[in-house]
Amino acid sequence: MKGVLLLNGTPYTGRLPQGVRIYCCDGAYHWAKGRAQIYKNIGDFDSLEESPVPPPEEIYPSEKNFTDGEIALRKMLADGVDDIEIYGGFGGREDHFIGNLQLLYYCAERGVPAKMISEDTEIFAARGGVTFNGLQGKTISVFPFSVPLHIMESEGLKYSYPPQIGFGECRGVSNIVLSQSARVVFGREDIALVIINKGNV
Repeated sequence: MKGVLLLNGTPYTGRLPQGVRIYCCDGAYHWAKGRAQIYKNIGDFDSLEESPVPPPEEIYPSEKNFTDGEIALRKMLADGVDDIEIYGGFGGREDHFIGNLQLLYYCAERGVPAKMISEDTEIFAARGGVTFNGLQGKTISVFPFSVPLHIMESEGLKYSYPPQIGFGECRGVSNIVLSQSARVVFGREDIALVIINKGNV
């Protein structure tokens, strides 16, 4: 079952998915209301001045061990969602953005595909490898999300990768997809953070 998570970062201005379960976190309601059929509103609502619709099942304290996004993500997985798209996860506070990246790792560890989407960028965590279809001419970057990231093979890309990329190294930044189908194969248990730039830069 596919689900969408809306976060209180930079508002997403594109068309939101329809016909899926949409979980909205706190202040994301400002930019999502009227644009999406929200399934659940979740959070402490410390950044919202109105009562969201539908009403939240629970209002969490503002001082808590989990972010609103992590609470919502856990609820999604508990509800049986097994394919996740995140909108509004970019921008805002830098620490919140880095925290949102951790949500992608959380999903990858549990075998659930999840990606964070803006108008021009997709970010996701991939275990064991990744295939790029229909992205010819676009820029992709690969970072270790587990240490080290072992590159077993790659094809359809402008630049080859070193056999290994560790934290503190930027050798996976800004590769170019040359063919209609390209791929990078990692070590079987390795997790990579993958960024696709669909813009012109």
